[in-house]
Amino acid sequence: MPKLNESDKTSSGFWVTKEAPIVSDNPVATPKATPPDILRCAYMELVVTDLAVSREFYVDVLGLYVTTEDDEAIYLRSTEEFIHHNLVLRQGPVAAVAAFSYRVRTPEDLDRAVAFYTELGCDVRRKAEGFVTGIGDSVRVVDPLGFPYEFFYQTEHQERLSWRYDLQTPGELVRLDHFNQVTPDVPRAVRHYQDLGFRVTEDIQDSEGTVYAAWMRRKPTVHDTAATGGDGPRMHHVAFATHEKHNILAICDKLGALRLSDRIERGPGRHGVSNAFYLYLRDPDGHRVEVYTQDYYTGDPDNPVVTWDVHDNQRRDWWGNPVVESWYTDASLVLDLDGNPQPVVARTDSSEMAVTIGADGFSYTRDGDEAKGFKLGNTL
Repeated sequence: MPKLNESDKTSSGFWVTKEAPIVSDNPVATPKATPPDILRCAYMELVVTDLAVSREFYVDVLGLYVTTEDDEAIYLRSTEEFIHHNLVLRQGPVAAVAAFSYRVRTPEDLDRAVAFYTELGCDVRRKAEGFVTGIGDSVRVVDPLGFPYEFFYQTEHQERLSWRYDLQTPGELVRLDHFNQVTPDVPRAVRHYQDLGFRVTEDIQDSEGTVYAAWMRRKPTVHDTAATGGDGPRMHHVAFATHEKHNILAICDKLGALRLSDRIERGPGRHGVSNAFYLYLRDPDGHRVEVYTQDYYTGDPDNPVVTWDVHDNQRRDWWGNPVVESWYTDASLVLDLDGNPQPVVARTDSSEMAVTIGADGFSYTRDGDEAKGFKLGNTL
């Protein structure tokens, strides 16, 4: 962990700094070109192997709203959204992610995206008519980390359904909140996304300075995306926000009533990182979906960065519950711009699972304690 003064430690047991003390020894070059001004994460394009089965999960179970659909794709949005969609499900041979899509502030930011990534030597493609229904002029790239990114401004507006209480369910998903990307070299990812204007809000490190994960934002919440250390590039999860904890409990009850409890991978619980209440689900193809609520505002320019010790038992689950192995090992493939799966590169830095798995005896609840609580021990 970076050298921090004892006075920087909060009463809750984590550290705060003015800026993330994360340094890459293999940084992506910083372009001279101005980066696009990103507003927020906007939608994800997922390739699924059975469109009808995926529709049942995302529409009938999770309650996302269909904007439009055909035999090849379904366009879905959440309750508060007014752009065309937050999620595209596209039929394909291999379950994977085709695009992590961000909305930019102006149409001119697409020119900036082209110049920024062209300078980096990336595969850059632009379509005035858009790559998907409902989205206009767009730029897609394979970024230097191997992830398929999209930038757009033009979109068809839809009715915001916040006032349609007659349509809403107890587990209502109200907006897209964030992505989470698995990458072998977290400091390299952080450095590159900082060049795009992302700010770090929280991270996980150890006393040797190994960085295991970092949370980065453009909108004023904890994150629009996160970099999780692991074999990659892969997609860890896509997250939708709901209003309250009880909405997450309602989803769990619904899954139980439908005999779909095996879709629950982890939770419900509360994260230490982000302070959010969470639930992790797996869709029919294994894509991971998080339902998320109650994180905090981060929009001030001097917002303090939270750094967690990787051995802090409460970083991943505030209640000290263990993290299941699949949460560390499983993730979705990502595609290049021709639809081919990107090769996965192994992480060489220490893995978080190897050094600690939730509450497993290698972690602590109270720093300095030698005694292990009843939750500690072998959890696998």
